[in-house]
Amino acid sequence: MSAVVPLALRDLGGAGVPMLVLHGLLGSSRNWLSTGVALAESGWHVYAVDLRNHGTSAWSDDCSYAAMAADVTALIQQQGWKSVHLVGHSMGGKVAMKVAVDHPEWVSRLTIVDIAPKVYANRVREEFAAMEALDLAKIHSRKEADAALTQNISDWAMRQFVLTNLQSLADGSWQWMVNRVALAAALPEIMGNPLSAGQQFKGPTRFICGGKSSYVTDADWPNTLEFFPAADRVILPESGHNPHFDSRGGFVEAVGRP
Repeated sequence: MSAVVPLALRDLGGAGVPMLVLHGLLGSSRNWLSTGVALAESGWHVYAVDLRNHGTSAWSDDCSYAAMAADVTALIQQQGWKSVHLVGHSMGGKVAMKVAVDHPEWVSRLTIVDIAPKVYANRVREEFAAMEALDLAKIHSRKEADAALTQNISDWAMRQFVLTNLQSLADGSWQWMVNRVALAAALPEIMGNPLSAGQQFKGPTRFICGGKSSYVTDADWPNTLEFFPAADRVILPESGHNPHFDSRGGFVEAVGRP
């Protein structure tokens, strides 16, 4: 496993028990600005990180869950937190699972957002291929980048999400903020199950799932309980894979108060 990467940490406000939020693949702490503030108003001191190879955190060729979990555990220790309410969405949810199983002493409560401890088919290879195909030297605006990506990514919302990773530089050129090369190479592992048979986190755990999402199904639940025997599940019927966007009020309520 590679050396620990220091993670960029964003303080979203609040007071009391620390809540640490982990974003999904191709996301960043910026994705949680609005919902993070809402969670802070509900009684938590909310922080969000940029995981390695995302946002403003450092890059590494190692994109394993063991490495990402080690980064998060090191951050918790560096901040001097006795324990945290750990919230993880999608890939970040798998990182959160790994942290909780490996170091339950640091996790007082676990919230997993629309992901299960299982192997997934590769759902994002087309997005990475589209990023690879985009000739940044010919891009002069985000609008031009959006138009170019349309050839490979037909869904408008997905294009806008991908474009959050495109950054303009002072000289007018553009660059990707994510380490797309390392992440693309690691997709088989990222889509895998970060946990091994027999591992468990016995602390309070809630899975919040989108009713319109196919990421977590009823068939996944028995296996999920093998890893998280104290878990319960909240389904937000009108939400897709991003319940913190699609059903923010219901999501904040589902997360609960301290």
